[in-house]
Amino acid sequence: MPYLYQDSKPRPAAHPAGARGTHSSGKGYEQLKQECLRRGVLFEDPDFPACNSSLFFSENPPIPFVWKRPGDIVKDPKFILGGATRTDICQGDLGDCWLLAAIASLTLNEKTLARVVPLDQNFGPDYAGIFHFQFWQHNEWLDVVIDDRLPTFKGRLVFLHSAELNEFWSALLEKAYAKLNGSYESLKGGSTIEAMEDFTGGIGEMYDVKAAPDNFYEILEKALKRCSMVGCSIDTSSAAESEARTPFGLVKGHAYSVTGIEEVSYRGRQVQLIRIRNPWGEVEWNGPWSDNSAEWRSVSPSEQRRLSQAARDDGEFWMKFEDFKVHFDKVEICNLTPDALEDSTAHKWEVTIHQGSWVRGATAGGCRNFLETFWTNPQIKLHLTEKDDGQDDCTFIAALMQKDRRKLKKLGAEMLTIGYSIYESPGRDGHLGKDFFRYHPSKARSKTYINLREVSHRFKLPPGDYILIPTTFEPHQEADFCLRIFSEKKAITEDLDESVAIDLPEPLHPTPSPQETEEEKQFRALFEQISGKDMEISAEELEYVLNAVLKKTKNIKFKNLSLISCRNIISLMDTSGNGKLEFSEFKVFWEKLKKWISIFLQFDFDKSGCMSSYELRGALKAAGYQLNNYLLQLIVLRYSDEQFQIEFDDFLNCLIRLENASRVFQALSVKNKEFINLNIGEFINLAMNI
Repeated sequence: MPYLYQDSKPRPAAHPAGARGTHSSGKGYEQLKQECLRRGVLFEDPDFPACNSSLFFSENPPIPFVWKRPGDIVKDPKFILGGATRTDICQGDLGDCWLLAAIASLTLNEKTLARVVPLDQNFGPDYAGIFHFQFWQHNEWLDVVIDDRLPTFKGRLVFLHSAELNEFWSALLEKAYAKLNGSYESLKGGSTIEAMEDFTGGIGEMYDVKAAPDNFYEILEKALKRCSMVGCSIDTSSAAESEARTPFGLVKGHAYSVTGIEEVSYRGRQVQLIRIRNPWGEVEWNGPWSDNSAEWRSVSPSEQRRLSQAARDDGEFWMKFEDFKVHFDKVEICNLTPDALEDSTAHKWEVTIHQGSWVRGATAGGCRNFLETFWTNPQIKLHLTEKDDGQDDCTFIAALMQKDRRKLKKLGAEMLTIGYSIYESPGRDGHLGKDFFRYHPSKARSKTYINLREVSHRFKLPPGDYILIPTTFEPHQEADFCLRIFSEKKAITEDLDESVAIDLPEPLHPTPSPQETEEEKQFRALFEQISGKDMEISAEELEYVLNAVLKKTKNIKFKNLSLISCRNIISLMDTSGNGKLEFSEFKVFWEKLKKWISIFLQFDFDKSGCMSSYELRGALKAAGYQLNNYLLQLIVLRYSDEQFQIEFDDFLNCLIRLENASRVFQALSVKNKEFINLNIGEFINLAMNI
């Protein structure tokens, strides 16, 4: 079950200077290091031990790995040797080329690299076997501490390694990222943009190369000049094609990084070239402009030096931009500032972040194809008030990210298919209901629903108010999500969650009826039969009466009312304080019960005798209770079954607890002025959890 967020207000973007420590001891890197130096021991990380569970979760290691520290592998280990460069990244026996392509791009920006890989680490006199790295996760920078024990086989590193055998920064970075995600196996398969965002906190955009805009070369040129991280790949048509090599030396389904883009003078004309790197450190393009191609013989030595062109089998190669567009299918760009591709003038974008959850039966409504539940998804209101400079529209990027799915792989979780829709606001507050979406089309939407960690798109819309609905494609799928809104001008966002409000009629005072109806006579007879001479019903007697009556009620499914529930009813209805119900008190409760039965039947849309948990928001509102998403999620988790259905006895129990909580709150608020500091939502939360 995902974490349920109580506070879904927009939040400011996180700053890397405030990176939060993650070690289970509660101690930071420096404190742990100094403790090891003082004790004269090398750090051993209990959070990510040197054992098989840190390697794989679904299989045993295919070979007998031995965990070794760098000093046990080579005589003179170095953290960084001659600067951290893209040639330090050579893929091992793990399918994480997507991560390696991102690391290669990371090395092109010294400032960004130094934030992820603190450079004041070494194997010198103050070496203690401990290192740390910083990653962005869902609007928070985390400082991840590791020990330097690395998996080896026959004395060599098994996974990511440097071309220089005594350089270890890249292998240790991979280990820290594996710890962040639960294991090395969790890093198998992914999108380069995912790691790029975790290294920068930036915003990712994807391009289909075959449908790229006319100025695609300029887009890539500007992105690289602004130190954006760029990756590319070739699509596969089947699983069998993954890692298959083309006749031109390219690898399908493989993540490459784009490391340069230039124009070169060739036979009196300018030719556009792009530089690509294979993280394997080998296997290169063999077509025009490859390392040993004839084209380079017509380029001056000075031009070759400017382009750092050298015929080495190092995985990096140049190719003509037109050939790149023919052979590659996808390009991923992570903008360190979201405006990098739009304007040459650097300026700060406005950023707001919303954290939320899709919870089965409450807020996991699925996409618009599932109208009956779509409206129950979280709803975020976006106020666009200022036009872009010299434009009639407002530009913003909406990026929806599902959280921690890679970390949850070991529990069987996969990436969900996610996306979002944007509607023009009808101009009223509060959560929009089913009928609004039945009769109003969306104004914009994510380009597609896809099973990636994040779906993002750039929009231009006229000033106004809009409602953004983040969803999974299928209903009933649970996950936590993070929604980021980047806007060129100031935009205001707010969660369209209901404020908690109680609107109940004044409690009725039992009064004798001048003439009893036939129904009342029947109930009085039953009441007298159960209550005995004292004409008062105890909780045990009430349990018998209600179960006898409700099991005969048509059109509702009813299991059983417990003794505790009946005690709660007496607590609610007992005006004399004797712990029992007189007939007049029972009669008031019966009127209330008839109203609740009517509401239940009203929201039992399929006439099954049960109510869908997705309709609970409307049913409770009809009964006088307006609840926020968090309280609604708690109630659904407590009272619905595995099929998201609520039978009448569960609905009744829910209403009894809510009414008792609201009555107590009102009474305490009147008697104790200090109690008013606790709002009704917080009090109901406490009451529902008792």
